[in-house]
Amino acid sequence: MTALVLEGLGKSYDGVETIRGIDLQVRSGEFVVLVGSSGCGKSTVLRMIAGLESVSHGTIRIGERDVTHVPAADRGVAMVFQSYALYPHMTVRENLAFGLKNIRTPRATIAQAVDRAATVLELDALLDRMPHQLSGGQRQRVAIGRAIVRDPAIFLFDEPLSNLDADLRVRMRHELAALHRRLGSTMIYVTHDQVEAMTLADRLVILDKGRIAQVGTPLEIYDRPANIFTAGFIGSPRINLLPATVVARDGTAAVFELAGGVRIAGTAGALAEGERVTLGLRPEHLRLQPGADGVALPMMVEAVEALGHSTYLYGRLATGDEFRAKLNGHHAVTGAVRLYADPGRMLVFGSDGVAVREAAQW
Repeated sequence: MTALVLEGLGKSYDGVETIRGIDLQVRSGEFVVLVGSSGCGKSTVLRMIAGLESVSHGTIRIGERDVTHVPAADRGVAMVFQSYALYPHMTVRENLAFGLKNIRTPRATIAQAVDRAATVLELDALLDRMPHQLSGGQRQRVAIGRAIVRDPAIFLFDEPLSNLDADLRVRMRHELAALHRRLGSTMIYVTHDQVEAMTLADRLVILDKGRIAQVGTPLEIYDRPANIFTAGFIGSPRINLLPATVVARDGTAAVFELAGGVRIAGTAGALAEGERVTLGLRPEHLRLQPGADGVALPMMVEAVEALGHSTYLYGRLATGDEFRAKLNGHHAVTGAVRLYADPGRMLVFGSDGVAVREAAQW
């Protein structure tokens, strides 16, 4: 069953189009994460779904209902904001009950809904506390509880963990994932944090300048990015993108040449000899050992981040291109070094920035 359908969704401010033709179907019970850099339009899309922003063109359907112009309170959605937005003069119990009281829900129904939310979120012992007596994580759970008591068709989350410290964010991510499993509800989540996106999502929606760049599971998008933007956005450290030229072809086989004359063999789909391309090499797919079929890439290391479990290298290739590598374990590496790629993991993008195939062999 489809929980949400966006068709040609767009938003303009003073004649300037900021959201451009968003088409998306979200299945019932799915956890979908909208992710992109600041200003890409992800929060605007979420607010249009919630009814907090008007729609300039296109339609929004929740279930079988067209809710494009339905008031926010009547859409059957509940939104959790970046700020907890708790009433400081109310107890946790009163904060949880406030929305239901406003719509004149019977007292017994309110009590039952509050108890259920408190149990799900382990807030039972905190119901009589005031917001200032709670930790950041507890306040965020109360904010989520206010959404749960409404029993919405869809939960909307607008960067709900961005105000938490790093350790608490990790714990809250686990709690949100567990909450989704328990409730089985449809959830749409906005973040600029790719770790949150990769760990929480059933499917990712990558937004770039108000358009959808790619939709897919986290691993699909990581392994098979459809374009340079997606490849560059997902992955840390950032993917290495190297300009190259197709210098030879033989059937589906091709040879790519980097600046400085380094040549790499692979397959090039429909690319013609002489065509300019961009090769993508993820830092974690590089190694210090040549292996059976690795091609050497001379790198001058300019900075090292030793994290114990891994070592990040930053510098430049002999071609002059910026380059990054992520090596497993601790490595005392300085100055000039030769790196080798993991066979079969190179990505190729045409001059239009679109992937011309999934992967190539070195």
